[in-house]
Amino acid sequence: MQIINRKFSQSLFLFSSFLLIISCSVQKKISTQNDSNPLNDSVLQNVNVGISVFDATSNQQIMDYQGNKYFTPASNTKLFSLYAGMKYLGDSLIGIRYIERDTDILILPTGDPTLLHPDYLKQPVVDFLKWKKRNIYITDANWKEQAWGLGWSWDDYNGDDMTDRSPMPVYANVIKWAQTQVSDGTFSSFSIPDINWKVVFSNDSTSKNFSVKRRLDENVFEITQGTEKYKEEKIPFVTKGLESAVELLKDTIGKNIFINHSPLTTHHSPFTILHSQPVDSLFRPMMFRSDNFFAEQTLLMVSNEKLGIMNDEKIVDTLLKTDLKGLPQKPEWADGSGLSRFNLFTPQDFIWLLNKMQKEFGIERMKRILPTGGAGTLGARYKQDSGYIFAKTGSLTGVAALSGYLITQKNHLLIFSIIVNNYAEGGSRIRDSFAKFVSELRRKY
Repeated sequence: MQIINRKFSQSLFLFSSFLLIISCSVQKKISTQNDSNPLNDSVLQNVNVGISVFDATSNQQIMDYQGNKYFTPASNTKLFSLYAGMKYLGDSLIGIRYIERDTDILILPTGDPTLLHPDYLKQPVVDFLKWKKRNIYITDANWKEQAWGLGWSWDDYNGDDMTDRSPMPVYANVIKWAQTQVSDGTFSSFSIPDINWKVVFSNDSTSKNFSVKRRLDENVFEITQGTEKYKEEKIPFVTKGLESAVELLKDTIGKNIFINHSPLTTHHSPFTILHSQPVDSLFRPMMFRSDNFFAEQTLLMVSNEKLGIMNDEKIVDTLLKTDLKGLPQKPEWADGSGLSRFNLFTPQDFIWLLNKMQKEFGIERMKRILPTGGAGTLGARYKQDSGYIFAKTGSLTGVAALSGYLITQKNHLLIFSIIVNNYAEGGSRIRDSFAKFVSELRRKY
């Protein structure tokens, strides 16, 4: 590990289980004898660690330990999707493109995940479709992707953190199921939105917990009633391309909608654009709650705008050859959210990207989009650094990551990335170690 500072040069040597830092300045070093150095924590003895810290104010590398090594970054991958979205989705999301022809209207979906999403009260696309007195056709000609990303864990399919991707999402591609106790003491179950899909009830009369299980490849839901007076479950539905969206959307707008499977003979230019939501109203929750669905659809929307089709592989290849060609190490970039363990990035890649983002989009906008201490995914930690740290977390089994910006007590802007892979236990301790390290950085620099 090497640490570089304007006034001091320090060398760090890693012996067996800990680091010894030889430095001419006790005040300017991150001491291995200080508990704040994450590499000293015993929980990190048998794991893979990468740390990189860059001072954007003085344009100097402060610390780099295995920063050029590849790691699975989990949800830190969302930073790359965020960059793509900020670069290419403009100020407002394109809800749909459409062409009016005689008695028909042809809709070209854009992948916008805000359609009928409960977080967005204003629904311009729904209002438009209700108002139009025409037959509505929706084409799937630009959908060139699968519902699940490359390398996703199939047995997570019933959880709302692994929602199907689709060309025209509705209701966040999930059904909210609820159980409520009625006046006579019995229980009633219902869904939002109301659906006509098959529902079966479990014979398990011993369960105290309300739960819903969808069949793997079809929209059949098994409900197990519990004893809670009120309980909710969010379950992803099988999108089947446009099929499920059309079925749910036509009930909402009160009109028949038809799927047009014919290939388009025209590109974007003949279509009229209808915008839906401000882009940052998507990006902020995407980062604050680490929303996998928003991140996946963001990358697909970028693909649609850049290439005219929705396809992860093609847009990733395009971005890596153009906007991101200067990355220190070329990543293996598999999906938009970080659900895939096929993703491989280096800490130096995140430093480079975050530096590029604050230069292109401004640090103030980045501070509004990324969570700070005590908020979002940083809610449990960094409260003493609230307003000074702005970062993205990453978590999978055996993976912990944190990359972002830190404003120090001397008003320097630091960019940092910490990634830990292959730990079997101690995830909370690892994140505590991150927090101590960040606080030390803020104090020392």
